[in-house]
Amino acid sequence: MAVAVLPTGAPATARDAGGGHHHHGAVLTADRAVSLLTSCSTARRAAELHAAVLRTGLLDATDRAVAFRLQRAYAASGRLDLSLALLRRTRDPTAIFYTSAIHAHSSRGHRLPALALLSDMLAQGLLPTAHTLSASLPACRGLSPGRALHGYAFKLALAGDSYVATALLGMYARAGDATAARALFDDMLPDPHVVSVTAMLTCYADMGALDDARSLFDGLPTKDFVCWNAMIDGYTQHGRPNEALRLFRRMLGSGVEPDEVTVVLVLSAVAQLGTVESGKWLHSYVKNSRRVQLSVRVGTALIDMYCKCGSLGDAVDVFHGIGDKDIVVWNAMINGYAMHGDSRKALEMFVQSREQGLWPTDITFIGLLNACSHSGMVEEGREFFQSMEREYGIDPKIEHYGCMVDLLGRAGLIKEAFCLVQSMKITPDAVMWVSLLAACRLHKNMSLGQQIADYLVAKGLANSGMYILLSNIYAAVGNWGEVARVRSMMKASGIQKEPGCSSIEIDREVYEFVAGDMSHPRTDEIYVMLDKMNGLVKEHGHVPQTELVLHDLDEATKEKALAVHSEKLALAFGLISTQPGATIKIVKNLRACSDCHAVLKLISRITGRKIVFRDRNRFHHFVDGSCSCGDYW
Repeated sequence: MAVAVLPTGAPATARDAGGGHHHHGAVLTADRAVSLLTSCSTARRAAELHAAVLRTGLLDATDRAVAFRLQRAYAASGRLDLSLALLRRTRDPTAIFYTSAIHAHSSRGHRLPALALLSDMLAQGLLPTAHTLSASLPACRGLSPGRALHGYAFKLALAGDSYVATALLGMYARAGDATAARALFDDMLPDPHVVSVTAMLTCYADMGALDDARSLFDGLPTKDFVCWNAMIDGYTQHGRPNEALRLFRRMLGSGVEPDEVTVVLVLSAVAQLGTVESGKWLHSYVKNSRRVQLSVRVGTALIDMYCKCGSLGDAVDVFHGIGDKDIVVWNAMINGYAMHGDSRKALEMFVQSREQGLWPTDITFIGLLNACSHSGMVEEGREFFQSMEREYGIDPKIEHYGCMVDLLGRAGLIKEAFCLVQSMKITPDAVMWVSLLAACRLHKNMSLGQQIADYLVAKGLANSGMYILLSNIYAAVGNWGEVARVRSMMKASGIQKEPGCSSIEIDREVYEFVAGDMSHPRTDEIYVMLDKMNGLVKEHGHVPQTELVLHDLDEATKEKALAVHSEKLALAFGLISTQPGATIKIVKNLRACSDCHAVLKLISRITGRKIVFRDRNRFHHFVDGSCSCGDYW
């Protein structure tokens, strides 16, 4: 009987796969070793068998099937180091040995070692097989190694192999080369592999080529949930949440059951729209679903959705219902409180998360700095910003600097904000310059505003938001010549002002309005209500803030321009479409103008209604003539 010494020191016999009975007199043969190794699943068992085959000299045999199986057994049990050591000690390993090692590394995400093994193999003069190439291609992140392998596949007449073609398509798709990916895809028609379909869809969706993605998607005879997810993700990523929701409803109708990923994506689309009724419907779907549990990931997405839809109370309920909360869940809640201007509560949550022993992340600090910015808590903000690096070893990112610039700028500390921007190691982004310019405008610091403006124009950094603020700054000091110059610069560089758009959800249907909108079927009633609103707020002492209108017009025309802002149209529609006393929720894609803010405050008092208004930056809860932001926004 062949006896071997185990790594633990105990003598071992070559045992059967059942692992316990001695076969008296049975010598371990190569076939038996191969069969035992094929069903081997742990590193310890592989080591026992390794010891046994060493003793019987099977590793030195000319038939190298045992060595190959042992290498695979180590790799399968996660011991890639031992698997590699065996490969290095194998005399004249064949392409199969290398391919197995490349696959073991590539499939676990060890991209560079996988490509290094391929390079070793080629250096040995071995030719790659279709399996070698399809195992190596997922390790290519850039186009250059991928293209080189494509050339190789072509040279060896392997490019037509379905596995190789699928791996090539995946490589081009990941690298964002849709043209090359599509050419490969078209060669596979009429019967592409499901992996290729998903890769092609994802490639289009990531690049924002949503119409191409959709026509491919619609043409598929059968779609699994991965295809649906890729398409929904594309719409959500690229700001087309309505289509994402419509597609989700179609998915449910088609009988394909969504998974956790689907639900998280659709919750993100609902959060973009701010439509709480759709969100509540999804929440009840999760409660009744067999497949989707209220995991930390789904719970976090629900909290985020409820916060962004203005239902802070529902977010808090979900938060308390999640067991074993990680820092990501706490971050969602801290950010939620910050967004709604409840800064004290956001800071309290941070303290509680630390008491739970959770370590903050860079996202935690974005929430905290936002909370400070929304309430003018300058000292606390400075303290958090400094403690990031000092106590938690977190390097501030562009977003953290952005929050600080916003905080200091709003508080009137524009010089300090400007110095902070100049001292940064990172290049300032557009958002930061916009918030500096907005602070200059707010605090009437025209000279610094002009200085920054000149710098941005000279460097070619100005975008539409900046140009609008520049013309605002010039208009505020009555410099209409400069206003005209900025306007013509916008025209010349083809920059369009992003149109203001406000939406309101009535009976799970979303209605959108732009300024001066006349497209709604109930336009006449909306404008009658708008006139009534204007009359009421004037009776309550409201004076339209016509200096916000950026044209050299007479006062009456300016008043008309202000009166038809999109949020006022949405409010008028809300007033005629809902029961008296019902809360009205409006979502706007830009920051509210101060005239609309003043009107919404007064209407909340006059009608006795709560108005929840979400602009680009935060929430405003208007109740009985005052706003949750304390007019600090």
